[in-house]
Amino acid sequence: MTRKLKIDTGGAVFGPYSPGISVKEHIWLSGQVDVSVEGIEAQTRGTLAKVDGLLAAAGSSKSDLVKVTILLADIGFFSTINEIYSEWLGDSMPPARATYGVADLPGGALIEIVCEAFRGCEGA
Repeated sequence: MTRKLKIDTGGAVFGPYSPGISVKEHIWLSGQVDVSVEGIEAQTRGTLAKVDGLLAAAGSSKSDLVKVTILLADIGFFSTINEIYSEWLGDSMPPARATYGVADLPGGALIEIVCEAFRGCEGA
């Protein structure tokens, strides 16, 4: 029997949703934000750290990412987040990605990151 499993590291959420879900080897992470810090650089690094934590809790890592969606409160942050994101990826194969400028994000966040991964694919 296939089971849907909740992925959670105990962080605060802004509504009735799971931070992540996995079914077999497929992993979906809900939009992650870090509003405990100010500024796009700090929020980007904090949000990516949350992604790392959730992927680890699912027995995965960023090398298993296949799709990332980034929402920005100001599309002018694009080049800044690209530098941080590239540094974070390191030698991992970059996943497919879309980035959008939006009017507002939960909790006054400047960046929100949504991810999809397949456990064990690591650039296969």
